[in-house]
Amino acid sequence: MIVPPYLKPGDMVAIAAPARKVTEQEVTPAATFLRQAGMEVYYDDRLFADCHQFAGDESTRAGYIQDLLDNPDVKAIWFARGGYGSARIIDRLNFDRFRQCPKWLVGYSDVTVFHAHVHQNFGIATLHATMPINVRDGEFDQEANRTLLAALRGETLCYNPAPHPLNREGSFSAPVVGGNLSILYSLMGSPSELDTDGKVLFIEDLDEYLYHIDRMMTNLERSGKLRNLAGLLVGYLSDMHDNTIPYGKTAAEIVAEHCAKYDFPVIFNFPAGHESDNRAIRMGCDLHCEIRNHQITIEN
Repeated sequence: MIVPPYLKPGDMVAIAAPARKVTEQEVTPAATFLRQAGMEVYYDDRLFADCHQFAGDESTRAGYIQDLLDNPDVKAIWFARGGYGSARIIDRLNFDRFRQCPKWLVGYSDVTVFHAHVHQNFGIATLHATMPINVRDGEFDQEANRTLLAALRGETLCYNPAPHPLNREGSFSAPVVGGNLSILYSLMGSPSELDTDGKVLFIEDLDEYLYHIDRMMTNLERSGKLRNLAGLLVGYLSDMHDNTIPYGKTAAEIVAEHCAKYDFPVIFNFPAGHESDNRAIRMGCDLHCEIRNHQITIEN
């Protein structure tokens, strides 16, 4: 795994929108946050392009991100928000210069497209972390923001999540891949589909029906994505929905059911995903974990 250079004071972070549109007012607190942390911030008017729900048409979005990928002065690209749209532009991008001079690609949710594509095709680490749309004035010291900066600076990320009754004990030390479950499901059969053998799979999701969680987990199981995992890390499964006739299981219980025949360790309710406490994870880098006597220690 190739790890991009960690950031130092004065390095430039660019803000980009690969999917849903964003306003300057929405990203201003994040730009202030970066500057207070000693970083330079770059974006231009293309960030605020508007095409229905998207941040400009596909040509505009891809062209702006291509310029940032190719710009040697940009050391990290912090994606402004998720929504939907990254999969519509990922194949328009040329990663040749990015491969020669890797930089951190940062975000979560729909940005899972970038995490998966870059890991699978180029073996370059990325950062699953909070995004500018989540940064608020007066709240810069939140754990999500602190771990974002720590990860970009190369500090060891140490976590001790609370125990969960469905956790399965054990230990693992392997590269972590994954992201939003719905996005991973949508990438199956594409050039961005992940090879999970021998790796830690991280999943999280938001605003899904319980039967669809089962559908996606069934797909992962049938396609062999669970068969040879080193471990499973489950983040927030937020705001799940049920039908008039109840499904009969929680989202966590559905995930646990699909893992039952395997023996890898499983951690539920890791603080990452669509909640305010969204801790950073260096995707593609080793995740070291020990689960013993309901105590969990994680390093990344």
